[in-house]
Amino acid sequence: MQQIIHDFVLLFAVIDPIGTLLLFLSITGGYSARDRNHIALRASLYSGAILLIFIVVGQFLMSAMGIRLVSFQIAGGIILFLFGLKMIFGEDVSHSHDRAEPGHDIAVFPLAIPSMASPGALTAVVVLTDNRRYGIEDQALTSIVLLSVLLITYLLLLAANTIHKWLGDSGSAILIRVMGMILGALAVEIVLQGLSGLSTAPVTHL
Repeated sequence: MQQIIHDFVLLFAVIDPIGTLLLFLSITGGYSARDRNHIALRASLYSGAILLIFIVVGQFLMSAMGIRLVSFQIAGGIILFLFGLKMIFGEDVSHSHDRAEPGHDIAVFPLAIPSMASPGALTAVVVLTDNRRYGIEDQALTSIVLLSVLLITYLLLLAANTIHKWLGDSGSAILIRVMGMILGALAVEIVLQGLSGLSTAPVTHL
């Protein structure tokens, strides 16, 4: 249960449903309610597929390149820490682009990538499903937790207007900063765990 809670909090922070909600509101204002629901569904499905594929092949790709997971873990922890700092200090961290590219589906960009399937989320799913530390059952459980966070994000997007009216700009800003502090603390733990195993982790192939 402790591991489930840890995974949920970390994935919730890096996927950032609140930030995704704000981005969704900003780029779908001109769409009908039906179109917005379809966009929310597609973005959730695309990001889920990307993250699940990365769980399966991400570590194999790193192994083929001779990158130790602990090195990736330390680098990922630093990235997540910087990500958390930007959340705390009010920068638009996971959504550096607030508009879709011309001629592209906004469900893919910027919602699925780089919002929901952000670099931080890709880093987190690899670290949380380390093949040397976790078995198939643990990895499946992490995948379920991931899907639950994406489901929550999808439900938030469906209720975008109502939630924003209820929270207001101030409430949304407070939630983002609290999640940034939590993410920063989790990132420090990830770096410390990586440093503890750095000297003993050989470069091996899976």
